[in-house]
Amino acid sequence: MKVPTTYDLKPAFQRMLLPMLGRLKQAGVTPNALTWMAILLSGGLGYAFVLGLGQRGWFYTVAAGLLLRMALNALDGMMARQFSMTSTAGAVLNELGDVVSDALVMWPLALLPGVHAGWVGALLWMSAVNEYAGVLGASVGGERRYEGPMGKSDRTLVWGVFCLLLGAGVPVEGHVQTGVWVVLVGLCWSTFRRVRAILNETP
Repeated sequence: MKVPTTYDLKPAFQRMLLPMLGRLKQAGVTPNALTWMAILLSGGLGYAFVLGLGQRGWFYTVAAGLLLRMALNALDGMMARQFSMTSTAGAVLNELGDVVSDALVMWPLALLPGVHAGWVGALLWMSAVNEYAGVLGASVGGERRYEGPMGKSDRTLVWGVFCLLLGAGVPVEGHVQTGVWVVLVGLCWSTFRRVRAILNETP
């Protein structure tokens, strides 16, 4: 059974970003530079979340920044492919950057009242495992796996909606721990589906 995820919207999202590619190339921007921008932005968004604990308006900044990060994550791959700028170093940076960016953005979740830091650690760990399972598809089965739910873009969407709710003053803090458990279940399911797909395609 195919589970709909935000990854299904990727082609349309990329078409929206196409006009920017040529301008970035003319400006001398490289795919690796875009990846680094996404990593640094993620660090800033994690700090903005901490600031939001004292002033809710910062949560809107985090939500908007997550959309920008998604654009940067899409643009680096698009530029590398379209202008033949792919490289082994770029591929490594891209995969590691995704894991690091997730950790930088989501670690402040442990600062919320009623949220156990251990469960946040488990969330970050399973996010890394999920991405690793996707990379295994390319190294073992020949194709990078993106099965969801709770792939990278799904996690970004959930985090963005959560920040919008916090910014609007919706009292969701009491349900955060349950939300962490739900995301963890989604990550486990996603990882299982990716590993199963790899095994089914491997001779």
